Amino acid sequence: MNDEELDTHHKSLKINLDPRWYGTLAEIGAGQEVVRWFFRVGGAAGTVAKSISAYDMTVSDAIYGSGDRYVSRSRLQAMLDRELQLNVERLSDKRGDNTAFFAFADTVVARSFKGGNECHGWMGVKFQSRPRDEPSQILIHVRMLDAEAALQQEALGVVGVNLLYGAFFLHHEPEQLVESLLDKLTVGRIEIDVIEFKGIEFRAVDNRLISLKLVQLGLSGAAMFGPQGEVLQPSEVLYKKAVLVERGSFRPPTHVNLDMLQCALEKFRQDPAVQGKEVLPLFELTMRNLLAGGNEVDRRDFLARADLLAACGMTVLISDYFEYYRLAAYLSWRTKERIGIVMGAPSLIELFEEKYYTQLPGGILESFGRLFKNELKLYVYPLLQASTGEMTTVHNLNVAPELKKLYGYLEDRGSFVPLDNYTPEYLSIFSRDALKKISSGDDSWKSMVPTGVADLIIKRRFFGCTG
Repeated sequence: MNDEELDTHHKSLKINLDPRWYGTLAEIGAGQEVVRWFFRVGGAAGTVAKSISAYDMTVSDAIYGSGDRYVSRSRLQAMLDRELQLNVERLSDKRGDNTAFFAFADTVVARSFKGGNECHGWMGVKFQSRPRDEPSQILIHVRMLDAEAALQQEALGVVGVNLLYGAFFLHHEPEQLVESLLDKLTVGRIEIDVIEFKGIEFRAVDNRLISLKLVQLGLSGAAMFGPQGEVLQPSEVLYKKAVLVERGSFRPPTHVNLDMLQCALEKFRQDPAVQGKEVLPLFELTMRNLLAGGNEVDRRDFLARADLLAACGMTVLISDYFEYYRLAAYLSWRTKERIGIVMGAPSLIELFEEKYYTQLPGGILESFGRLFKNELKLYVYPLLQASTGEMTTVHNLNVAPELKKLYGYLEDRGSFVPLDNYTPEYLSIFSRDALKKISSGDDSWKSMVPTGVADLIIKRRFFGCTG
């Protein structure tokens, strides 16, 4: 039977019948839904050295050490480290020459009896790909979307088997492994918004590309990584923070991109609802932008932009939310604090294009109702018309005649914040012009970008740079 034809039953059985892997499955929070599959299909004695479930917090702390949060990456890591270490210590002398040991763990909160809670969890596997080898590891964060606890538990069991199967049989093809995680499930049942590979088998894997893959496949609407390229769990990072996000192509990031964000931050922090709050600034890349050149993402181009944004010290969000109201909904679900979106005047003009809202029953009115319902504000950077020297701002921006009253209403209620604290010498800078100059060998592009960005473009020959 080919791998693509295997259902959860046959994946579990194939693992049980393979003598190479032997280890522990430790599950907390939603039953022993993963190990249940291995017992159900038969032959589990060849795979399961130990099954453990420690629900009581005191008992769990006694095994894995104390912690403030039990459904967290740190708790999962403690579980994986402890269980694999025990297997190696206890079993290496007896069967270490012929056995690759593993530890699987999950820590989950499923739907409670009363309902209304966030249903999510961390899951991972730490494993040797061959006997006495250094371990490799895969971590994922999942959100269970089914309305009933029993269905959530069922989905969790399937994802766990898929993860173990992928680790054992697909670790040499990480992207295929990612694609296999929702085998026999749908994106309407499980969302995976974090995946992280590390260890000897994955030393060539760039987790930023894997994060991008999650969004491409629809396993998650968004993914996030930090300035060091580290994969971040969006809900955890956004929690209780005021958020200011700037969307762009950042090809390359220029002085104006950073000036837009800095000017907006000054205004954003003056908002009484933001004062005293921790503010998280984000640069956002949309899938539509990344796919602008065709049906496939240019990976080298994506990593170039990611590296350059990292050089600016920025946290990056990759999203599949082209419509701003969908981005706002994503952020507002994860933080109750104030949200601001930074854009240039051309983007505000485009926001009033009714063609983008034909899929909504209420059209542009519905989209704006969703966008501005939580006091969200748009921080708008002016546009200098090079040919005329005229400035387009919030106050003189032109929209279709039938939308002028709607625009005036939103302006009057303070939904648009003009960024009048801009740096004048940056107004003539556009990423597209810098990009053309880089590829043509015109060195004047270097004055259009921050020094760290210019150095990295030259060093790594990004965007066709020759030096």
